Amino acid sequence: MRLPLSIVAIVLLGLPQLARSQDTTRRGVTIGLTYDPSSRPGVIVLPVAGAVGDSVRKILQRDIDYSDRFSLVPIDGADPSTFRGTTPGAELNYGLFSRLGAAAVVQATVVGASLHVALHDVAKAGALNVGDFTLPARPNAHEWRMAIHGAADEVERWITGQKGIAQSRIAFVDGPRIRIVDSDGEGEETTTVTGNAMSPSWSPNGGLLSYSTFGTVSRIMVYDLRTGRARALRNATPANANLTPIFSPDGAAIVYAHADDNGSDLFMVPVEDNAPARRISVGRGTDNVQPTFSPEGRRLAFTSGRPGHPEVYIMDADGTNAELLTSFDFGDKNYRSDPDWSPDGRLVAFQSQFADGRFQVMTISLRDRSTKLLTSEGSNEQPSWAPDGRHLVFASTRSGLRQLWVLDTESGRLRPVSRQAGASLPSWSPRLGSSASPSAASRP
Repeated sequence: MRLPLSIVAIVLLGLPQLARSQDTTRRGVTIGLTYDPSSRPGVIVLPVAGAVGDSVRKILQRDIDYSDRFSLVPIDGADPSTFRGTTPGAELNYGLFSRLGAAAVVQATVVGASLHVALHDVAKAGALNVGDFTLPARPNAHEWRMAIHGAADEVERWITGQKGIAQSRIAFVDGPRIRIVDSDGEGEETTTVTGNAMSPSWSPNGGLLSYSTFGTVSRIMVYDLRTGRARALRNATPANANLTPIFSPDGAAIVYAHADDNGSDLFMVPVEDNAPARRISVGRGTDNVQPTFSPEGRRLAFTSGRPGHPEVYIMDADGTNAELLTSFDFGDKNYRSDPDWSPDGRLVAFQSQFADGRFQVMTISLRDRSTKLLTSEGSNEQPSWAPDGRHLVFASTRSGLRQLWVLDTESGRLRPVSRQAGASLPSWSPRLGSSASPSAASRP
């Protein structure tokens, strides 16, 4: 019976002579793989030889699993010779892999400071793509783990045409601190940010975080993840409350909410020069907060109280052509807020309060304004999109504690991503290289 995926990924792990003998393709070149997004083809990750082999294999397995595009096929890796080919010219036992229901087998080789990765097609019994990924010197350190994540993301791109999201991170607030965790829930670190920090948001290159300090005289701050240093934007509006900052898609400006006795409006301020902040919304005494840019930067979604209760609005980035995005009914539980525009531009995620007083995560289509309810168990708030436009992270009480959870919006699969209680205000980074890791962060 023909498998729904015509190609198979094999990250050749642990048998150097087999991996090298299958390198019949150009390195780092995608060769027209056919992938059916409606299926979840099986992938086998073969054992990895060497002292760090188990760690490499576990990271790759977890990344492939958490992509929600594949199904992992378990195997017993005790005897690598089991996976050798049984017919002339076949170095791998593709017949065995096929009988196990796998569309992909993963096998990589750690060679010095490099991870050698190959992509194979089980149906065609041959290699389709190979690549080498530089590994930092210290095994199992954060930069080393991020390099493995990058290899897994590239394998996903070879198969599906879209790079994975394993090499990304999630910033969030835990009490007065900003913490950062890898997308798989590992490598959690505490930044050097001190004081009551709120609403972290990533720069487009992943090297900076913007956030606001809490209080009646709050500041808009920029934190450099490489140096561990934070600075206040002194050209932002002085005094009173400054809230919910976000970077523009080009990284040159930050949009935030400034509140005073007459409500709050959105302001835009450049990051690197001393030009004054410019007001871009006209709320006329209402509260206008929580901006989020469309991917190309031409429009903004935000929360506004101008209809008498919070709803999500959209407007041009210069503040013109404001219009209601979320529909509302008259009632005492109308409350929709915390929008986040998806990276593909098709949807805005937001939180909506229901009659029981709990918030749930929803999406609304920019094309036809249709909505979709994504959560129902516990209270679920503050959604933030992953860079693939498919996964969301949000704060949830579904476990009895307030923790961060990741949702695959296509399959409905959920997984926790933070261990401690009290996590809130998550923000998912763009895709990162290992050099973007926060070297100044400290272990908790």
